Amino acid sequence: MAVYQLFYYPGNASWAPHMLLEEIGTAFELILVDRKSEQQKSPEYLKLNPTGRIPTLADHDQIIVESAAICLHLCDKHPKSKLMPDIGDPDRARFYQWLFYLTTTLQAELMLYFYPDKHTLLQDTAAAIASAQEARITDMFAYLDDSLKGRDFLIGDRISVCDFFLFMLSHWASEFARPPLSFEHLGRYLKALAQRPAIRKACETEGTSLTAYQ
Repeated sequence: MAVYQLFYYPGNASWAPHMLLEEIGTAFELILVDRKSEQQKSPEYLKLNPTGRIPTLADHDQIIVESAAICLHLCDKHPKSKLMPDIGDPDRARFYQWLFYLTTTLQAELMLYFYPDKHTLLQDTAAAIASAQEARITDMFAYLDDSLKGRDFLIGDRISVCDFFLFMLSHWASEFARPPLSFEHLGRYLKALAQRPAIRKACETEGTSLTAYQ
């Protein structure tokens, strides 16, 4: 019997917690929320998640929203998975630093890139906003590339929640003029992550091709 229900849409922000659930190896059920028909704005879904956003995690009677919060909740529920550093571990602070950078800086900038029309009242400015955003975000990937020099993971010597988030966000930027895979260290890192069984399983389920990571 599934312990968790993850309300998701393929390639959406639910992807990171989906990969994390596969890595933990716990029982879970995926429930599709069809964004194409705006099911996330339906009365039924809004009762579950009043923000009208994806993902949502149901843990028995407890409902958790926001992708990063879901992942931290899962880490707390499954401490043996070691997917975030323990309290007292010097890497704990770096974990927080990277998780917040990825979710409140890089992800937020990507949302502005993908939805520029929601951030202007002026006609014919959306394309200019998207172009400026791509340049800003490419600089962020350059920073991440430098941070991954000589490293297999963002924090310590084992995979953490941050790596799943970076994989997801990097994939979102695959169509950039300079995509994340084109960076020396970031590209190597992403290709290695793409070989992990948990990531491959989640991608197979969601219909996400990993051909570019071969």
